[in-house]
Amino acid sequence: MKKLRQLLAALILILPTASFGAVSHEHAPSYEKLSDGTTQHAIFPKPLESYPKVEGGILEVLKARAAAEPFNVAASLIFLLAILHTFAAASFTKLSHRYEHEHALELKKRGARDSLHPEGVHEVSFKATLFHFLGEVEAVFGLWVLGLAAAAIYYHSWADFVLYVGKDRVFTEPIFVVVIMAIAASRPVLRFAEAMMSKAAALGKGTPSAWWLSVLIISPILGSFITEPAAMTIGALLLAKKFYRYKPPAKLAYGTLGLLFVNISVGGTLTNFAAPPVLMVAAKWGWSSLFMVEHFGWKAVVGILISSGLYFLYFRKALFEISDKADGKQDGIIEKPSWTERENPIPPWVTMVHLAFLAWTVYTAHYPVLFIGGFLFFMAFTTATQHHQNTMSLRSPMLVGFFLAGLVIHGGCQAWWIAPVITSLNDQALMLGATILTAFNDNAAITYLAAQVQDISLSAKHAVVAGAVTGGGLTVIANAPNPAGQSILSKFFKDGVSPLGLFLGALTPTVIVYLCFVLLPNGSADVDQEKIPPTVPAIEQNAPSL
Repeated sequence: MKKLRQLLAALILILPTASFGAVSHEHAPSYEKLSDGTTQHAIFPKPLESYPKVEGGILEVLKARAAAEPFNVAASLIFLLAILHTFAAASFTKLSHRYEHEHALELKKRGARDSLHPEGVHEVSFKATLFHFLGEVEAVFGLWVLGLAAAAIYYHSWADFVLYVGKDRVFTEPIFVVVIMAIAASRPVLRFAEAMMSKAAALGKGTPSAWWLSVLIISPILGSFITEPAAMTIGALLLAKKFYRYKPPAKLAYGTLGLLFVNISVGGTLTNFAAPPVLMVAAKWGWSSLFMVEHFGWKAVVGILISSGLYFLYFRKALFEISDKADGKQDGIIEKPSWTERENPIPPWVTMVHLAFLAWTVYTAHYPVLFIGGFLFFMAFTTATQHHQNTMSLRSPMLVGFFLAGLVIHGGCQAWWIAPVITSLNDQALMLGATILTAFNDNAAITYLAAQVQDISLSAKHAVVAGAVTGGGLTVIANAPNPAGQSILSKFFKDGVSPLGLFLGALTPTVIVYLCFVLLPNGSADVDQEKIPPTVPAIEQNAPSL
């Protein structure tokens, strides 16, 4: 033990003077005055404008960039491994359950007394816990940041990695998602949203199938005004309460999840501030909310209505069976509501205060010091009105924030190959390419990179944004709110949500929305839009997070 303490002391003395060095506060930026007006402090990733022009096709461009910066290949390989890990997460969860079962049998053989700590704490299986952690999709990208850090230190230095994470990456979006999820999941906000949607569900006598249709149509459109993460939180919680609790068959469960993700992704296009991929380009391209409604929003609503209607017709038998079960006709049992689902009325003024906190968070979405300060006041208010609240759980919001923060770190190193792919495609191929690329990277990253391309045509702008929002439901990483929905609903899927099941569930509505954006006509402002100077939205946008 003494030698261990001596070793730790030596490491503490040695580390600050190691070859990769400590980060000096006086460190000069590695790249100053980039073409977009930003400054980059770390030596990596190499700015796109600093690569020499290469004659030839996209393969020649990628080969030249890989040779100029070998770290590019390592960073993208690590990102690919992280994506593959998300597909393997369900397998790790199954292993975790198996090891946990084996451990329980072993404890039973040894006897209950032997399995207890002197203070009464049960012995835990390290192996089962480890694989449970590896099976948490929300932890995947944060876990693989360790690999990215090792590659950055190998090719560059520890100081550059600290500068990249500490100064060049912006984590406003992950922090915002944590706060907006916590507020949107509060009992007064959820009850208010439930009361709104109950008017539509009443048309179907308030059955689970009626709630299913109401939530999947209304909450995505609501996302254009309260932001997509808040809409996802409310939609997922209401589906959990009104639909998933009745244990739908796997095919319907995955179809519902995929439909929710696609609808939320396109539902935020009625305004220019609610959907992350739109927010990335709205100020630079001068797209107002009126422009979004005319060119994207109404098409998205049509796609949502068609997709939800077709899924309702396709799954109507299973939905009606769930409705029969819910009203007690099959099992004759009426469950007593749990404490969190109690029907005690909430004073209107408490609900109004919660909605005001929600509005404040949306309004100050790009200023963490303001919305975090508001969140602290919100927590104080919930404590003062605790008898009207449910217990606030930050586990799910923090896991989602951790997921998005990891994606921000990895995504910032992928521009070297994504940008050439985007710029090498014509409009039709660009939309399809953006839809496919979105499945492997956050759609906000796709549109942000497109916004850096000079003299991009209006039709190309339409194509990349339409493709980015269309593909936002295919995977959990395709759209920032998706991890929030998966975190809330994963408990209803045995061994977690299967990426393949999610993809298949989202494929049909993705195709429907894609066709809506392609076939339905654009607005009349196409010609004049190029002459409109960029406008600053109600909330000025800080540096992009990806």
